[in-house]
Amino acid sequence: MEVPVTTLARRLGLGDAVVIGLGSMIGAGVFAAFGPAARAAGTGLLIGLAIAAVIAYCNATASAQLAAAYPTSGGTYVYGRERLGDWWGFTAGWGFVVGKTASCAAMALTFATYAVPGPWWLQRLVAVVAVVGLAALNYRGVTKTALVTRVLVAISVIALAVVVIGIAVSGQPSAANLGSLGVGGPYGVLQAAGLIFFAFAGYARIATMGEEVRDPERTIPRAIPVALAITVVIYLVVAVAALLAIGPDRLAASPAPLATAVGVVLSPVVRAGAAFAALGALLALIAGIGRTTLAMARNRDLPGWLAAVHPRHRVPHHAEIALAIVVSVLVLAGDLRGVIGFSSFGVLIYYAIANTAAYTQPAEQRRWPRALNVFGLIGCLVLVAALPWQSVVAGLAMFAVGLIGRFVVR
Repeated sequence: MEVPVTTLARRLGLGDAVVIGLGSMIGAGVFAAFGPAARAAGTGLLIGLAIAAVIAYCNATASAQLAAAYPTSGGTYVYGRERLGDWWGFTAGWGFVVGKTASCAAMALTFATYAVPGPWWLQRLVAVVAVVGLAALNYRGVTKTALVTRVLVAISVIALAVVVIGIAVSGQPSAANLGSLGVGGPYGVLQAAGLIFFAFAGYARIATMGEEVRDPERTIPRAIPVALAITVVIYLVVAVAALLAIGPDRLAASPAPLATAVGVVLSPVVRAGAAFAALGALLALIAGIGRTTLAMARNRDLPGWLAAVHPRHRVPHHAEIALAIVVSVLVLAGDLRGVIGFSSFGVLIYYAIANTAAYTQPAEQRRWPRALNVFGLIGCLVLVAALPWQSVVAGLAMFAVGLIGRFVVR
């Protein structure tokens, strides 16, 4: 009798891992997050961007250090279980799966909004087609995912370069548009940091897919900081260019801030870039959620049927089929493009647990000082507290449902 395949194949090199991280971070978030951040802090969003980048670095080093010690699928769900206990791992995994599933629906709708200027029902249909198509691509194997991600990342970066160059040659950028960094006060700056953090959070995808990376003890600790550094530089340049072009008030008022910043002529290019960026983020999200779902199902924290691995393509095919169905239903049921704060809440709790788990690692597993774990933990909790109260309430309700449900089932 043929023995069923239960593990994934290690097919990703350093370049693949970096690209998957970039595809997760240089997504639609950069095309959308600056608007809400400008409403919260005005030009102070630049300070918020710096704060988010520092906290993201702390979280990235924690994830990289843990992934080197536990090179398997699941990310912080696995690290929390191994270092802190089952309940901590479940909390991280539940927050990631639920929050990022909502983000999948949001990315699909964002893609459809930019790609199809037609009626809402047509946009919903196109969004579902995108979900099904990318899930089918993931089903074919992780190397196909990495290849398509390279293409989508390249298109997204070209679109962002068009934003910066278009603003530079238009003659409209002015330092007078920057205004004061103090607008919004400390709370506004922290809220902007929490919202921008949504756009940074994709580096965990590399760790989540640790079971498919070749030589993970070396590759993952190198790939995560590299992907994060590239993203920070790109975001900073784009944010400064957009503020110089139209100022914080117009940036805050626009539903498509970067398209507004470049004007009517280049707006179609930016909208196309945003559409492809949304596809890239959605592709990486489906891959990451599928692997975390696989890990949780292996430990019966989710139905065991979801732990199946395709014997040929070596992907968690049941988990990805289930995810595609759930996201398609969410897309058809409502408009979830406002879930940035909700998703940030779940992801910040996820990384708070990652920093706590990394803090407990022994000296022989450590690559960075414990102080970074402490700073990362505090930073995550501060940003959680600074999120809009609606996001906090929704996030707390999400975790309550999961934890109470697990308690009842157990």
